[in-house]
Amino acid sequence: MTETLPFTNLALPPALLQGVEALGYTTMTPVQAQSLPAILEGRDVIAQAPTGSGKTAAFGLGLLARLDPARIKTQALVLCPTRELADQVGKQLRRLAVAIPNLKVSILCGGIPLGPQLASLTHDPHVVVGTPGRIQELVKKKALHLDGVRTLVLDEADRMLDMGFEDAIRDIAKRVPKDRQGLLFSATFPDAIRALANAMLRDAVEISVDGGAQPATIAQLFFEVEPARRAPALAALLLRFQPESTVVFCNTRADTVEVVGSLTHYGFTALALHGDMEQRDRDEVLVQFANRSCSVLVASDVAARGLDVEDIGAVVNYELPTDADTYLHRIGRTGRAGRDGLALSLCTPRELTRATMIEERQGQPLRWETLQPLSGKAANVPPAAMATLRIDAGRTDKLRAGDIVGALTGEAKLHKDAIGRIDVFATRSYVAIARRQADNALAALRQGKIKGRKFRVNRL
Repeated sequence: MTETLPFTNLALPPALLQGVEALGYTTMTPVQAQSLPAILEGRDVIAQAPTGSGKTAAFGLGLLARLDPARIKTQALVLCPTRELADQVGKQLRRLAVAIPNLKVSILCGGIPLGPQLASLTHDPHVVVGTPGRIQELVKKKALHLDGVRTLVLDEADRMLDMGFEDAIRDIAKRVPKDRQGLLFSATFPDAIRALANAMLRDAVEISVDGGAQPATIAQLFFEVEPARRAPALAALLLRFQPESTVVFCNTRADTVEVVGSLTHYGFTALALHGDMEQRDRDEVLVQFANRSCSVLVASDVAARGLDVEDIGAVVNYELPTDADTYLHRIGRTGRAGRDGLALSLCTPRELTRATMIEERQGQPLRWETLQPLSGKAANVPPAAMATLRIDAGRTDKLRAGDIVGALTGEAKLHKDAIGRIDVFATRSYVAIARRQADNALAALRQGKIKGRKFRVNRL
């Protein structure tokens, strides 16, 4: 079966095989096995693949194999819908290219100041990963040069169209050489994606890895509820199963806000993630969920694209989506890397036709269980394990994760086991602290110094 093919079966340069080995990859995922042979031959590819399927390594190995590091020109361009996804892709490309000397990968996205990005383009990067709006802006300023691009990648293409980037994508595509390779990856294939592919790709190889029935590692349970009892039913689910981290999917932005209010009333640590949020607020929500300062993330489908959080204990469908593909895409976020996953779905009588559609798609009966919604305020809701401190300094201040650890274990006298994940951005940094020790750590950092300097520190 294709899932068990080793990467050594491919005609990859030794340096890239070292990168594959460094990441711990041994055998190819289905999307890699189906797409990489065509990509390495230089063919255009359009691929349908869900989150977590290994598509970044698929197009990453392809574009890196075509690079000439001695040629100081931008030779590969990857367009992503969000800054989070661009950061994730850029980091993985750097890891894959660990054995390629002097390779420059630049991540260029909106939502952050333009000045440092302009300064970084004094010398052309070999690979650029970015969002369409910012890439278009830098090209128009003649700071980013695309005349040497050999590979153009559209990652999460459907999400980019949802966000209104189609005109920018088409404009960028016209500015790269006509003989470049085009790779388009999308979770779904609506008509707009077909039209975009027809306009940008030549004789493309088409593959589809849409998951079909989910692996047995994901337990799927369905619960019929009355519409008015949906919120207390959700609280009852979380109390019954007590996953360490949960993503609750809603169909609208308004519902995400309402559900967070309801869960907070019941005593849960919950935050909303939706498309109308400012970039900084979005960053802070994702940081808190990833570092276990928030145990429940309530998200819309559009906002959750590019969500890269390991070991999500459960996915809950607060409402069933209108199509089976979206359902499979949602629940595929749990049960990764060989871990058991849990997918819980609330279904009102009016949504039973959607449940039937999911059942037909998976080719097996759904498992229904009964649930007693909560009445009144929840009791004994365990708090999130960590709390997050924000430091108003980051990479531009030459601040590193090690400096923060040093200040916490030094002046703050905190044991290293009480320090969780640290995220360092351009102008701010976030550190997760064991919840019971967060206030002491905050006081110590405010009174002391980090790397010999005083910075403003707050608790989120």
